[in-house]
Amino acid sequence: MPKADYSDEIRKAVRFYWRTKKAAQKKNQVGKKADAGKRGGATAGKNLDGFSKVFATLAKKKCPRAEVYQNKSKVILPGHFRPTKQWDLVVIHEGKLIATLELKSLGGPSFGNNANNRCEEALGSGLDLSFAQREGLLGAGAAPFVGYCILVEDEEKSRSIPKRGNPSIHFDSDPVFKTASYQERMRILCERMIQERLYTAAAVITSPPNAARSGGFKDLSKTTSLNRLLQKFLAHIQIETNG
Repeated sequence: MPKADYSDEIRKAVRFYWRTKKAAQKKNQVGKKADAGKRGGATAGKNLDGFSKVFATLAKKKCPRAEVYQNKSKVILPGHFRPTKQWDLVVIHEGKLIATLELKSLGGPSFGNNANNRCEEALGSGLDLSFAQREGLLGAGAAPFVGYCILVEDEEKSRSIPKRGNPSIHFDSDPVFKTASYQERMRILCERMIQERLYTAAAVITSPPNAARSGGFKDLSKTTSLNRLLQKFLAHIQIETNG
């Protein structure tokens, strides 16, 4: 049986991302207090809602018995190193966490600082949740699917190899990063988070700013494809809920 292809749903979410971001930037430009550079679009907070809607709609359709939440007040989960953490999507069934999802984007103009922030956030959230699970804070016997998805804006700066800034004077970095663009760094991050079992599945896609109409996007590897993440997400929920 061929595996499901969710490319149309992903393109729809990508279109929503760019249209929402550009609308926020335009609104910010006419306002009196303009954020610096492109930050107005990045701080709008709604850009990735199209992706959470895709996951939620498919989960509800495939597994009607699952309780799927997107509302901010209902996607807060307990942590181990901090009291709580707000995720982007939460799926509950019979009193235990079945799945949760973190959605992020990476854009300019400061790809370097933003990439470091995304890395620290992803690692911290994954580790925190794994310890919360170990301590039984997510429901008795919970073995949730933990997903991570990041959209990297496809621009020259994200495709090029960054200048080596702030290298360690004591030790050499992992050679894999020496010729890796910011896009490739996010792919490496996702692959290694899967490898170290911080996340069940992690995806990175790239999309250019002119994709507001086409919804064009590209996966950077089979392991980190968004379609693969969606397939594994839905399969896990179906098994856990007998959907």
